[in-house]
Amino acid sequence: MRNKSVLAEAEDIQRAVEMIRLGARMQMLESETKLSRERLLKLYKEVRGVSPPKGMLPFSTDWFMTWQPNVHSSLFMAFFRFMKDTAGLADLDAILKGYRLYLDHIEAEGLEDVLSLTRAWTLVRFFDADLLQQTTCTCCGGRYVAHAYDPTHEYVCGLCNMPSRAGKGRRSRKVVSDRSTAMV
Repeated sequence: MRNKSVLAEAEDIQRAVEMIRLGARMQMLESETKLSRERLLKLYKEVRGVSPPKGMLPFSTDWFMTWQPNVHSSLFMAFFRFMKDTAGLADLDAILKGYRLYLDHIEAEGLEDVLSLTRAWTLVRFFDADLLQQTTCTCCGGRYVAHAYDPTHEYVCGLCNMPSRAGKGRRSRKVVSDRSTAMV
């Protein structure tokens, strides 16, 4: 019996280290492992070299509705659903593997990752609580994150109907500036 508890604790430690490396916040670690808060704090400091950030997690579905977070969240949800439904993984394993796929895809495309692991975890929890759903774009046929129970018969995604200010952030201005300097 003691061997099982030692093995379970070792698995929790390994899982916590993996989540910390991927950027998990303390609330996620506490919820997904059976380790004490003190043990998680020590692990966090050991892995990251700093104390974990303080403060509460955001609790609003609205962040996922703005155009760029929506596209990134929808991409993650596609990976998560694949891992859960096709590979048959449990929620946390599907979140971790889906998030790694998301990061690999974003890196391969040379994009900035918008979605943190904790936001991805929160997103799945919002789906589980029926606060969010996936909706099909009537233009491209892609599946996107949307508020649950919103009318969706004429839904058009943020990629098919991109806002006029899309891509006008600091990073985009720097890329444009770097390219124009290189042309001179």
